[in-house]
Parts: sequence; C-alpha cells; structure tokens
Amino acid sequence: MSGGRPRTEIGTHGEIWVSRKGEKYVAGTWVRDDDGKMRQATATGESRTAAAALLKKRLRDRNNVIGDGRLTRTSPFTLLADLWLEDLEVQDLAENSRQAYRDQLRLHVRPTFEHFILGEITTGRVERVLKAQRAISLTQARKCRTVLNLLFNFALRHDALARNPVTGTSRLPRPKEAPQALTLAQVAAIREAAASWRTEPGRPGPKPDGNVRDIIEVLLGTGMRPGEVLALRPCDVSDRRGGMVIKVNGTVVQMKGKGALRQEHPKTHASVRFIPVPRFAAEVLRRRITPLYDQPERTIFANRNGGVLSPPNVRRTFREFLVLAGLADSGISLRWYRRTAATVIARAMGTDVAAGFLGHTSAAITEGHYIEPDQKVDLSLAVHLDRTLRVLQPDPRLLAAATSEEEADILDDIDPPSEDDEPAI
Repeated sequence: MSGGRPRTEIGTHGEIWVSRKGEKYVAGTWVRDDDGKMRQATATGESRTAAAALLKKRLRDRNNVIGDGRLTRTSPFTLLADLWLEDLEVQDLAENSRQAYRDQLRLHVRPTFEHFILGEITTGRVERVLKAQRAISLTQARKCRTVLNLLFNFALRHDALARNPVTGTSRLPRPKEAPQALTLAQVAAIREAAASWRTEPGRPGPKPDGNVRDIIEVLLGTGMRPGEVLALRPCDVSDRRGGMVIKVNGTVVQMKGKGALRQEHPKTHASVRFIPVPRFAAEVLRRRITPLYDQPERTIFANRNGGVLSPPNVRRTFREFLVLAGLADSGISLRWYRRTAATVIARAMGTDVAAGFLGHTSAAITEGHYIEPDQKVDLSLAVHLDRTLRVLQPDPRLLAAATSEEEADILDDIDPPSEDDEPAI
C-alpha cells in the first residue's frame, strides 16, 4: 500500500480555504505551477465570496502562464505575430520567402485576427476565415493557411496552446487546372520557340545571348528552382567519367532596392544537395562553362556585364517564348519544369526518391557532409531524365499517363507553390 496523498497535477490546486483577517477576508490554496513546485496562492476581498472568486480568477490566469511565460492563452494575437516575426529572422529561409510571409501576415492575417486573444481562435473560427478567403481567391486562402499554421505551431512550441487550431480545418481543394507536368509536345514547342526567339533576318538590336533558352534546359534536366539555376557557378559543377554532378548551394533572389543578388544558401538547409545531370542538360552546361575556366565563382548564367541575372527578367523572356509557341494562355510557368522533372523521377523510381531529388530530405544532406558526391548521388536518375526529356527521340512513356489524384497530392506536398516561382511579377 502506497503512502501519502496523490501528487497534485501541474496547473491544478488543492482545496480553497477562506479566513477572516481584520475587516477583510483572505482566500488561499496550494497550487502546483508549471515548474512542478507547490506554491501558496492567496486573494483578499470584502467578503468570503468575493475573496474566493478573486482567487479562482487568479488561478485561471496563473494556469494560462505556461512555457516561458511570454505567450499564454490570454495573450493577444498581435503578440504572437510579433514574436513569430522575431523568430522568422533567424530561420534558415531565403529572404524572398521571409518577405512573402511578412507581407501575408501584414496584409491578410493580422487584420483578421488582431482583436482576438489566442484562446479565442478556434478551429471553427479559422475554418470560417479560410472559407471566406477561398470565396475570393483559392491561392490567397492557401497562403493564409500556411502562415496561420506556422504561427500556431510557434505558439505550440511555447506551450501557449494545447493544439494548433489550423489542424482539423477542411482541406483546401486543388484547382482542376492545377499544373502537374509539361507534355513532350509542350516541351518541344517551347524549345523551338526559344531557339527562334528574336532571330528574324534584319531584326535590329543585339542578338539573343541564349541565357533563358539554356536555363530552361537545365531546369528540365535537374528539377532545380529557377533561382538555384541562376546561382550555379563553374565551381559547383563536377564533370567526371560517370557523369556530371552539380551541387546546389545558393540561389539568386530579387531584393527591393538592391536588385538581383546571389545568396550563399538555397531556400532551406535541406535544399543543399547534389544532383546528377542528364546528358542534354550537361551539354548545355559544358558549353557555358568552357569560356569561364578562369572565373570559377562567376555565375554560369549572367547578364552582359557579368552580373547575376534578374529572375523577373528571366520570367519575362520565358513568357515571350510561350507567346511564340502558341502557349500564352496555358498558365505554364518556370515551375512546371521542376514538376516535370519530379514527375519523371516519381514514376520511374518512386515518390521518396523524387522528394530527395527536389531537396526535401534533410537526411541525405547530412550524409552529404561525410560522403563523396559520386558515392552518394544515384546517377540512374539522370538516365531516366535523359531518356524521357532529351531533344531527339524522347521516350514518352513516363509522361503519357494522366496524373492521378494521389500523385498530384504527393507533388503538392513535396513541391508546393512558391512565391519565388510565380510568373506574374
């Protein structure tokens, strides 16, 4: 038989007693705080009832102060937003992603919830907000849901809430026309347009430098983000007997007031990775790298002054390719190239391999610090990409099947829409 009374649970208190002290009444009890220690809590009132009521209110407020005490169930939403913004500054994110989150919070999320305390923001309330935004714009609702999820996960980490109210809201539908992958016919049409763009006899002005024409080949063959391709340097490329391998370790971002800059890390830490390059894309890179033998740290794709290319300018030129190819109203953007490569790998080798190929598995990156690239990289990925997407006699089998709902879900999970990749900027 065990001795002693049961241990008081954290956040609970014992029996409340009330005693008279002069002309006042004092209510008291013992409460077990979040640090596990028992402490006495008291309150004074004009009557027994008033003292006990005040003590109960103080106990409710006391039990809300958990974690580090900065955030509680009774904290205003604006405090959560401010603390999250502070934390955002030290996260391993591209600056463009940070700015997109800041803008979304400032323009849509904060105005909606600024008059609530955290405990008042329920799953039902978030559901109604998302449905209202969905009626205006599905894309806006998706972005709002993403930021709210980040905010309330932050609150969970600080023990301010017992659950994330975004969890349990209805899944936002995918538009029926959501892009999954380019068809081989579309790939061929855009290639032809890129090759003939501004090459008409007698056309005035400088001849095209072929930058964007070659960029889309590398995008198609590697599944990299556009900014990652723009950040590639000769020193990031290893061309060996077994095939070409590139290391993704940076991205180009467009900074307000500063223009295009090469950032010394990609979008996330997990995005640092090694990628095998299929032959059609490797030929493009070899041709581009050859004149840069004495400039190993200059970007392979550069403007006429040798500086990094501006992502908006690349997207603008690509849209001109689409017009020339008769695909202006297709909704195609540079992000379709990333999904096309991912679809080929997913159907040839499985979705887990495709996720790693896109840079969504941090375990592979950890191993990359200790294993030589050509030991770690599966070069067979490049074989499937080359067979399916090469210029001459591409094999249509992997892209021929209609995209299943399950595959579309997986592609959305491993490569969600990105602010950096949207075409209309």
